[in-house]
Amino acid sequence: MGEDSKAIKQKGQLLSFVPTGEYYFTKGVKAYHRRDLQRAHKYFSRAMQLEPGEPMIVCQLAIVATELGDYQQSIGLLKTILEELDEEMVECHYFLANNYAHMGLFKDAYHHANLYLELNRDGEFIDDAEELLELIMMEADDIEDALFEEDSLIVKQEEARSLLEAGEFTKAIEIFEELVKDYPEYWSAYNNLALAYFYLGNPVKANEILQQVLEKSPGNLHALCNKLVFAYYQNQPTEVQELTKSLAKIQPLLMEQQFKLGATFSLVGEFELGYKWLNRLRKHGHEGDGAFYYWLAISSYHTGREQAAKAYWKKVLEFNPEKQGNEPWGTEEVTLNSQVTTIINRFQSDHPEERLFALFLTSVSDEKEKILATNKITEKLTSLEKTYLSYVQSGVLNPEMESVIGGHETALVLYDFHQPINHTEAGIYLVWFAVFEEAVKEGLNLKNKKAWAAAVEYVWEKLREGKITKNAVAQKYGLSVSTLNKYIELVSECLN
Repeated sequence: MGEDSKAIKQKGQLLSFVPTGEYYFTKGVKAYHRRDLQRAHKYFSRAMQLEPGEPMIVCQLAIVATELGDYQQSIGLLKTILEELDEEMVECHYFLANNYAHMGLFKDAYHHANLYLELNRDGEFIDDAEELLELIMMEADDIEDALFEEDSLIVKQEEARSLLEAGEFTKAIEIFEELVKDYPEYWSAYNNLALAYFYLGNPVKANEILQQVLEKSPGNLHALCNKLVFAYYQNQPTEVQELTKSLAKIQPLLMEQQFKLGATFSLVGEFELGYKWLNRLRKHGHEGDGAFYYWLAISSYHTGREQAAKAYWKKVLEFNPEKQGNEPWGTEEVTLNSQVTTIINRFQSDHPEERLFALFLTSVSDEKEKILATNKITEKLTSLEKTYLSYVQSGVLNPEMESVIGGHETALVLYDFHQPINHTEAGIYLVWFAVFEEAVKEGLNLKNKKAWAAAVEYVWEKLREGKITKNAVAQKYGLSVSTLNKYIELVSECLN
């Protein structure tokens, strides 16, 4: 009985099963042949996590991503293969060409299709690559025109990003709107367009754009991260909690996505989650820029890794020396909302309306003396801005300051209605100072501060597609509608 019992016990033992990358890859292939693309994507993603150095798994995931319409993810995966895993896997050039052609990026499609043909005369996709080249020529009509068009896209994209970073939201929106119209599956332009609308003060429009992206590109990581940032700034704790919980489950494969996730978590105060992804990038040899080391230092410090944070902060200063004195362990905690840091950063902008806005913010800041003591605020100031600075420093009026006083006091009128100044409210001040600079050049009279302020508010609301009437604005500022109309025309001329 005892022996039998022992035998039964041995036969009943359970062996643990640890799935491998090959196991999930096989399941992914089966799902792919069934055309269950979502499940195939899931299995191939898991296989890649278990065996990140296997190019065949990465390539198969890229193919599925293409079929799901996520061309940018596919491109990132294929480039990872060629740059990090196996540069001789030349079929990736054909797949890259296919992705770029879908996106209308003919220059890159043409380049990679030709490269594939040059590197592999007997390849499996020779006929397909040659057919793709013919289609590119037919679609573009003239390849030179197509190449010029794509060069124009790249220039426009970089121009719009620069405008966005500098606070030129209305100008950035104009370019991004054109890009999404011409390239309806270029999700990066959509995400940046949403940011521009949000910073201009139109969160409803911004979230509508993100929802549009998520409907057409489900699970788009950048869109989800932007939704979290928007909810955070709009003080929507329930939405923040739900989005954080969802994003915490995501296991991004690309370095760019891992950085986006890590920076977003750090920005909204989820420092442990932020550190997890940023430190993983560091461990895998990622050579980051100033932004990468900034968020790594911030998340390290706030998770109790002070020595590491100090080491990373040295890297930050190598890229951005102007951040000297803004260490997260200083007497005043530095966050994205830090008033002093934000104002000083505006002084470094290449755009005059940003610097003028920084001068106004300094004048109403409780940290005015601290900001004025910073030696970096005068580096890019024009003569008009230096005159404004002199007024902010001394508060003393002299004859050549008349236009500056008009600009400053108009901003103060706006300040009565639009404070505290956050990302949403900043837009109206940037519009005003853009108008102000042009008005000074044109020699316009700035004495009627209420009329200028009212006209700027009306134009700003219209830019945001806000529901506002001239009667309501005129009543709010104590003006006649005819006076308001006159100044709306002046504001519009200055902006144009």
